[in-house]
Amino acid sequence: MKTLEQLVRKNIWSLAPYSSARDEYSGKEAHVFLDANENPYNSPFNRYPDPLQRELKARLERVKGVPTDNIFIGNGSDEAIDLVYRIFCEPNRDNVVSCAPTYGMYQVCADINDVEYRTVLLDELFQLQAEKLLAACDNHTKVIWLCSPNNPTGNSLDRAEILKVIEGFDGIVVVDEAYIDFAQQLSLRQELPTHPNLIILQTMSKAWGSAAIRLGMAFASKEIIAIFNKVKYPYNINLLTQRQALEMLSDPFEVDKWVKTLLMERNRLMQAFLDLPICEQLYKTDANFFLARMTDAQKIYDYLVTRGIIVRNRTHIQLCHNCLRITVGTRSENNELLAALRQY
Repeated sequence: MKTLEQLVRKNIWSLAPYSSARDEYSGKEAHVFLDANENPYNSPFNRYPDPLQRELKARLERVKGVPTDNIFIGNGSDEAIDLVYRIFCEPNRDNVVSCAPTYGMYQVCADINDVEYRTVLLDELFQLQAEKLLAACDNHTKVIWLCSPNNPTGNSLDRAEILKVIEGFDGIVVVDEAYIDFAQQLSLRQELPTHPNLIILQTMSKAWGSAAIRLGMAFASKEIIAIFNKVKYPYNINLLTQRQALEMLSDPFEVDKWVKTLLMERNRLMQAFLDLPICEQLYKTDANFFLARMTDAQKIYDYLVTRGIIVRNRTHIQLCHNCLRITVGTRSENNELLAALRQY
Protein backbone atom coordinates (compact mmCIF):
# COMPACT_ATOMS: atom_id res chain seq x y z
CA MET A 1 0.00 0.00 0.00
CA LYS A 2 1.13 3.55 -0.69
CA THR A 3 1.44 5.74 2.38
CA LEU A 4 -1.65 7.66 3.39
CA GLU A 5 0.13 10.91 2.62
CA GLN A 6 0.77 9.68 -0.94
CA LEU A 7 -2.90 8.76 -1.39
CA VAL A 8 -4.58 11.82 0.12
CA ARG A 9 -4.90 14.98 -1.97
CA LYS A 10 -2.18 17.45 -0.98
CA ASN A 11 -4.62 20.23 -0.08
CA ILE A 12 -6.62 17.84 2.12
CA TRP A 13 -3.50 16.51 3.85
CA SER A 14 -2.49 20.04 4.83
CA LEU A 15 -6.04 21.23 5.52
CA ALA A 16 -6.64 23.07 8.79
CA PRO A 17 -10.17 21.93 9.70
CA TYR A 18 -12.89 24.22 10.97
CA SER A 19 -12.84 24.22 14.75
CA SER A 20 -16.33 24.34 16.20
CA ALA A 21 -17.08 25.64 19.68
CA ARG A 22 -17.82 22.14 20.95
CA ASP A 23 -14.60 20.76 19.45
CA GLU A 24 -12.61 23.16 21.59
CA TYR A 25 -14.48 22.27 24.78
CA SER A 26 -13.49 18.92 26.27
CA GLY A 27 -14.63 19.19 29.89
CA LYS A 28 -17.49 17.20 31.41
CA GLU A 29 -18.75 19.43 34.22
CA ALA A 30 -19.80 22.61 32.38
CA HIS A 31 -23.45 23.63 32.57
CA VAL A 32 -23.39 27.18 31.22
CA PHE A 33 -22.69 27.27 27.49
CA LEU A 34 -21.97 30.72 26.09
CA ASP A 35 -19.53 29.66 23.39
CA ALA A 36 -21.54 28.91 20.23
CA ASN A 37 -23.89 31.89 19.81
CA GLU A 38 -26.89 29.63 20.44
CA ASN A 39 -30.31 30.78 21.57
CA PRO A 40 -30.58 29.84 25.29
CA TYR A 41 -34.25 28.91 24.87
CA ASN A 42 -36.04 25.89 23.34
CA SER A 43 -33.90 23.19 24.92
CA PRO A 44 -32.63 20.72 23.73
CA PHE A 45 -33.02 21.79 20.12
CA ASN A 46 -31.27 25.11 20.67
CA ARG A 47 -27.90 23.39 21.10
CA TYR A 48 -25.64 22.14 18.34
CA PRO A 49 -25.33 18.36 18.33
CA ASP A 50 -22.12 16.57 19.26
CA PRO A 51 -19.97 17.00 16.12
CA LEU A 52 -18.27 13.63 16.68
CA GLN A 53 -21.35 11.71 17.88
CA ARG A 54 -19.44 10.22 20.82
CA GLU A 55 -22.36 8.52 22.58
CA LEU A 56 -23.60 7.00 19.34
CA LYS A 57 -20.14 5.72 18.42
CA ALA A 58 -19.77 4.16 21.86
CA ARG A 59 -23.03 2.28 21.27
CA LEU A 60 -21.89 1.24 17.78
CA GLU A 61 -18.64 -0.07 19.25
CA ARG A 62 -20.64 -2.49 21.40
CA VAL A 63 -22.92 -3.57 18.55
CA LYS A 64 -20.37 -3.72 15.71
CA GLY A 65 -17.24 -4.64 17.63
CA VAL A 66 -15.24 -1.75 16.13
CA PRO A 67 -13.42 0.83 18.32
CA THR A 68 -14.85 4.34 18.25
CA ASP A 69 -11.65 5.73 16.71
CA ASN A 70 -12.34 3.51 13.70
CA ILE A 71 -15.91 4.74 13.12
CA PHE A 72 -17.18 7.60 10.98
CA ILE A 73 -20.87 8.48 10.99
CA GLY A 74 -22.30 10.19 7.94
CA ASN A 75 -25.52 11.59 6.54
CA GLY A 76 -26.31 8.29 4.86
CA SER A 77 -23.59 6.20 3.22
CA ASP A 78 -23.66 8.74 0.40
CA GLU A 79 -21.77 11.27 2.54
CA ALA A 80 -18.96 8.77 3.13
CA ILE A 81 -18.90 7.91 -0.59
CA ASP A 82 -18.54 11.57 -1.52
CA LEU A 83 -15.87 12.12 1.14
CA VAL A 84 -13.75 9.32 -0.34
CA TYR A 85 -13.61 11.24 -3.63
CA ARG A 86 -12.95 14.59 -1.95
CA ILE A 87 -10.15 13.15 0.20
CA PHE A 88 -8.32 10.83 -2.19
CA CYS A 89 -9.09 11.82 -5.79
CA GLU A 90 -7.59 14.79 -7.59
CA PRO A 91 -10.24 16.07 -10.03
CA ASN A 92 -9.49 15.64 -13.73
CA ARG A 93 -6.39 13.57 -12.94
CA ASP A 94 -7.12 10.52 -10.80
CA ASN A 95 -9.50 7.65 -11.53
CA VAL A 96 -11.42 4.95 -9.67
CA VAL A 97 -12.36 1.40 -10.67
CA SER A 98 -15.52 -0.54 -9.93
CA CYS A 99 -17.60 -3.47 -11.12
CA ALA A 100 -20.64 -3.30 -13.37
CA PRO A 101 -23.44 -3.54 -12.58
CA THR A 102 -23.29 -2.02 -9.09
CA TYR A 103 -24.65 0.82 -6.95
CA GLY A 104 -25.07 3.93 -9.09
CA MET A 105 -23.90 6.54 -6.56
CA TYR A 106 -20.25 5.56 -7.01
CA GLN A 107 -20.37 6.89 -10.57
CA VAL A 108 -22.61 9.86 -9.75
CA CYS A 109 -20.13 11.03 -7.11
CA ALA A 110 -17.24 10.43 -9.53
CA ASP A 111 -18.98 12.63 -12.11
CA ILE A 112 -19.70 15.34 -9.53
CA ASN A 113 -16.07 15.36 -8.45
CA ASP A 114 -14.72 15.22 -12.02
CA VAL A 115 -13.00 11.87 -11.49
CA GLU A 116 -12.77 9.21 -14.21
CA TYR A 117 -14.92 6.17 -13.39
CA ARG A 118 -13.76 2.86 -14.88
CA THR A 119 -15.86 -0.30 -14.84
CA VAL A 120 -15.15 -4.01 -15.23
CA LEU A 121 -18.08 -6.27 -16.05
CA LEU A 122 -18.97 -9.02 -13.61
CA ASP A 123 -19.24 -12.53 -15.06
CA GLU A 124 -22.47 -14.27 -16.03
CA LEU A 125 -23.09 -15.18 -12.36
CA PHE A 126 -22.45 -11.55 -11.34
CA GLN A 127 -19.16 -12.54 -9.72
CA LEU A 128 -15.94 -10.57 -9.38
CA GLN A 129 -12.65 -11.54 -11.01
CA ALA A 130 -9.89 -9.81 -9.08
CA GLU A 131 -7.27 -10.03 -11.85
CA LYS A 132 -9.50 -8.20 -14.34
CA LEU A 133 -10.33 -5.50 -11.81
CA LEU A 134 -6.68 -4.94 -10.91
CA ALA A 135 -5.73 -4.91 -14.60
CA ALA A 136 -8.00 -1.90 -15.11
CA CYS A 137 -5.95 0.14 -12.61
CA ASP A 138 -3.00 2.40 -13.37
CA ASN A 139 -0.77 4.82 -11.49
CA HIS A 140 -3.63 7.31 -11.14
CA THR A 141 -6.16 4.83 -9.73
CA LYS A 142 -6.81 5.89 -6.15
CA VAL A 143 -9.90 3.88 -5.18
CA ILE A 144 -11.57 0.55 -6.01
CA TRP A 145 -15.30 0.32 -5.20
CA LEU A 146 -16.91 -3.02 -4.32
CA CYS A 147 -20.46 -3.66 -3.13
CA SER A 148 -21.15 -6.96 -1.36
CA PRO A 149 -23.92 -8.04 -1.30
CA ASN A 150 -24.10 -6.21 -4.59
CA ASN A 151 -26.84 -3.89 -5.78
CA PRO A 152 -28.80 -4.50 -8.04
CA THR A 153 -27.75 -8.15 -8.34
CA GLY A 154 -28.20 -9.13 -4.68
CA ASN A 155 -25.35 -11.64 -4.50
CA SER A 156 -22.32 -11.54 -2.22
CA LEU A 157 -19.05 -11.16 -4.08
CA ASP A 158 -16.56 -13.98 -3.57
CA ARG A 159 -14.69 -13.22 -0.35
CA ALA A 160 -11.39 -14.67 -1.63
CA GLU A 161 -11.56 -12.44 -4.71
CA ILE A 162 -12.30 -9.38 -2.55
CA LEU A 163 -9.22 -10.13 -0.43
CA LYS A 164 -7.12 -10.51 -3.59
CA VAL A 165 -8.21 -7.02 -4.61
CA ILE A 166 -7.44 -5.55 -1.18
CA GLU A 167 -4.02 -7.21 -1.01
CA GLY A 168 -3.13 -6.59 -4.66
CA PHE A 169 -3.96 -2.88 -4.80
CA ASP A 170 -1.78 -0.11 -3.38
CA GLY A 171 -4.65 2.38 -3.05
CA ILE A 172 -7.93 2.49 -1.13
CA VAL A 173 -10.49 -0.32 -1.40
CA VAL A 174 -14.05 0.50 -0.31
CA VAL A 175 -16.40 -2.42 0.38
CA ASP A 176 -20.02 -1.32 0.69
CA GLU A 177 -21.85 -3.73 3.01
CA ALA A 178 -25.25 -2.04 3.05
CA TYR A 179 -27.01 -5.44 2.90
CA ILE A 180 -24.57 -7.50 4.99
CA ASP A 181 -27.15 -8.16 7.75
CA PHE A 182 -29.13 -10.31 5.32
CA ALA A 183 -26.13 -12.32 4.12
CA GLN A 184 -24.59 -15.56 5.33
CA GLN A 185 -21.15 -14.18 4.54
CA LEU A 186 -19.55 -12.39 7.49
CA SER A 187 -18.65 -8.72 7.39
CA LEU A 188 -15.09 -7.77 6.54
CA ARG A 189 -14.88 -5.61 9.66
CA GLN A 190 -12.47 -8.05 11.29
CA GLU A 191 -10.05 -7.50 8.39
CA LEU A 192 -9.52 -3.83 9.26
CA PRO A 193 -6.53 -4.28 11.61
CA THR A 194 -4.51 -6.12 8.94
CA HIS A 195 -5.62 -4.08 5.90
CA PRO A 196 -5.03 -0.34 6.43
CA ASN A 197 -6.23 0.46 2.90
CA LEU A 198 -9.72 -0.96 3.57
CA ILE A 199 -12.84 1.15 4.17
CA ILE A 200 -16.12 -0.61 4.96
CA LEU A 201 -19.48 1.11 4.54
CA GLN A 202 -22.64 0.08 6.37
CA THR A 203 -26.00 1.74 6.94
CA MET A 204 -29.06 1.84 9.16
CA SER A 205 -31.33 2.16 6.13
CA LYS A 206 -31.82 -1.54 5.37
CA ALA A 207 -31.94 -4.22 8.09
CA TRP A 208 -32.28 -1.57 10.80
CA GLY A 209 -35.43 -0.16 9.17
CA SER A 210 -34.26 3.44 9.50
CA ALA A 211 -33.86 4.83 6.00
CA ALA A 212 -35.65 8.04 7.02
CA ILE A 213 -33.00 9.11 9.54
CA ARG A 214 -30.18 9.01 6.92
CA LEU A 215 -27.39 7.43 8.92
CA GLY A 216 -24.44 5.67 7.34
CA MET A 217 -21.23 4.33 8.83
CA ALA A 218 -17.67 3.99 7.59
CA PHE A 219 -15.20 1.72 9.37
CA ALA A 220 -11.50 2.18 8.67
CA SER A 221 -8.12 2.80 10.27
CA LYS A 222 -8.13 5.59 12.84
CA GLU A 223 -5.86 7.58 10.53
CA ILE A 224 -8.39 7.49 7.69
CA ILE A 225 -11.27 8.24 10.06
CA ALA A 226 -9.37 11.26 11.39
CA ILE A 227 -9.17 12.64 7.84
CA PHE A 228 -12.89 11.98 7.31
CA ASN A 229 -13.62 13.99 10.46
CA LYS A 230 -11.33 16.78 9.28
CA VAL A 231 -13.14 17.16 5.94
CA LYS A 232 -16.77 16.59 6.94
CA TYR A 233 -19.10 19.47 7.79
CA PRO A 234 -18.90 20.26 11.53
CA TYR A 235 -22.40 19.16 12.62
CA ASN A 236 -23.25 16.63 9.91
CA ILE A 237 -25.51 14.41 12.08
CA ASN A 238 -28.43 16.18 13.72
CA LEU A 239 -29.69 15.54 17.24
CA LEU A 240 -32.91 13.78 16.16
CA THR A 241 -30.97 11.32 13.99
CA GLN A 242 -28.50 10.57 16.78
CA ARG A 243 -31.32 9.96 19.27
CA GLN A 244 -33.27 7.67 16.96
CA ALA A 245 -30.13 5.71 16.07
CA LEU A 246 -29.37 5.20 19.77
CA GLU A 247 -32.91 3.95 20.33
CA MET A 248 -32.66 1.49 17.45
CA LEU A 249 -29.25 0.22 18.55
CA SER A 250 -30.59 -0.45 22.04
CA ASP A 251 -32.53 -3.48 20.77
CA PRO A 252 -30.58 -5.30 18.03
CA PHE A 253 -32.50 -8.51 18.74
CA GLU A 254 -35.64 -6.91 17.30
CA VAL A 255 -33.70 -6.28 14.09
CA ASP A 256 -32.63 -9.92 14.06
CA LYS A 257 -36.33 -10.88 14.11
CA TRP A 258 -37.04 -8.57 11.17
CA VAL A 259 -34.18 -10.08 9.20
CA LYS A 260 -35.35 -13.66 9.82
CA THR A 261 -38.89 -12.75 8.80
CA LEU A 262 -37.73 -11.00 5.63
CA LEU A 263 -35.49 -13.91 4.64
CA MET A 264 -38.40 -16.34 5.03
CA GLU A 265 -40.61 -14.05 2.95
CA ARG A 266 -37.87 -13.67 0.35
CA ASN A 267 -37.65 -17.43 -0.08
CA ARG A 268 -41.43 -17.75 -0.35
CA LEU A 269 -41.66 -14.90 -2.84
CA MET A 270 -38.85 -16.24 -5.01
CA GLN A 271 -40.40 -19.71 -5.07
CA ALA A 272 -43.67 -18.17 -6.23
CA PHE A 273 -41.83 -16.22 -8.95
CA LEU A 274 -40.43 -19.48 -10.33
CA ASP A 275 -44.00 -20.56 -11.05
CA LEU A 276 -44.82 -17.41 -13.04
CA PRO A 277 -44.77 -17.91 -16.83
CA ILE A 278 -43.49 -14.34 -17.21
CA CYS A 279 -40.41 -15.01 -15.04
CA GLU A 280 -37.51 -16.50 -17.00
CA GLN A 281 -34.74 -16.54 -14.39
CA LEU A 282 -34.00 -15.69 -10.77
CA TYR A 283 -30.52 -14.86 -9.52
CA LYS A 284 -28.92 -15.87 -6.23
CA THR A 285 -29.31 -13.20 -3.58
CA ASP A 286 -28.01 -12.44 -0.10
CA ALA A 287 -30.02 -9.25 0.33
CA ASN A 288 -33.59 -8.17 1.12
CA PHE A 289 -34.30 -8.07 -2.61
CA PHE A 290 -33.78 -10.26 -5.66
CA LEU A 291 -33.23 -9.78 -9.36
CA ALA A 292 -35.71 -11.46 -11.72
CA ARG A 293 -35.32 -11.70 -15.49
CA MET A 294 -38.77 -11.31 -17.02
CA THR A 295 -40.25 -11.76 -20.48
CA ASP A 296 -40.70 -7.99 -20.89
CA ALA A 297 -39.55 -5.99 -17.88
CA GLN A 298 -40.77 -2.61 -19.14
CA LYS A 299 -44.31 -3.76 -19.90
CA ILE A 300 -44.58 -5.64 -16.63
CA TYR A 301 -43.23 -2.65 -14.71
CA ASP A 302 -45.75 -0.32 -16.38
CA TYR A 303 -48.56 -2.76 -15.63
CA LEU A 304 -47.61 -2.94 -11.94
CA VAL A 305 -47.57 0.85 -11.74
CA THR A 306 -51.22 0.88 -12.89
CA ARG A 307 -51.95 -1.47 -9.99
CA GLY A 308 -50.24 0.87 -7.52
CA ILE A 309 -47.26 -1.47 -7.06
CA ILE A 310 -43.76 -0.09 -7.56
CA VAL A 311 -40.73 -2.30 -8.19
CA ARG A 312 -37.41 -1.26 -9.78
CA ASN A 313 -36.90 -1.68 -13.51
CA ARG A 314 -33.22 -2.44 -14.12
CA THR A 315 -33.51 -3.41 -17.79
CA HIS A 316 -31.21 -0.59 -18.96
CA ILE A 317 -28.40 -1.56 -16.56
CA GLN A 318 -25.46 -3.57 -17.94
CA LEU A 319 -26.09 -7.34 -17.78
CA CYS A 320 -29.61 -6.74 -16.44
CA HIS A 321 -31.70 -6.66 -19.64
CA ASN A 322 -35.37 -7.42 -18.89
CA CYS A 323 -34.66 -7.57 -15.16
CA LEU A 324 -36.84 -6.28 -12.35
CA ARG A 325 -35.44 -5.77 -8.86
CA ILE A 326 -37.98 -6.84 -6.27
CA THR A 327 -37.70 -5.63 -2.67
CA VAL A 328 -39.17 -8.02 -0.11
CA GLY A 329 -42.09 -6.37 1.69
CA THR A 330 -44.57 -7.53 4.28
CA ARG A 331 -46.46 -10.75 3.63
CA SER A 332 -49.56 -8.83 2.55
CA GLU A 333 -47.53 -6.57 0.20
CA ASN A 334 -45.83 -9.59 -1.32
CA ASN A 335 -49.18 -11.33 -1.79
CA GLU A 336 -50.56 -8.26 -3.56
CA LEU A 337 -47.57 -8.26 -5.92
CA LEU A 338 -48.00 -11.97 -6.69
CA ALA A 339 -51.73 -11.60 -7.26
CA ALA A 340 -51.14 -8.80 -9.74
CA LEU A 341 -48.46 -10.74 -11.63
CA ARG A 342 -50.66 -13.82 -11.84
CA GLN A 343 -53.31 -11.67 -13.53
CA TYR A 344 -50.87 -10.10 -16.01
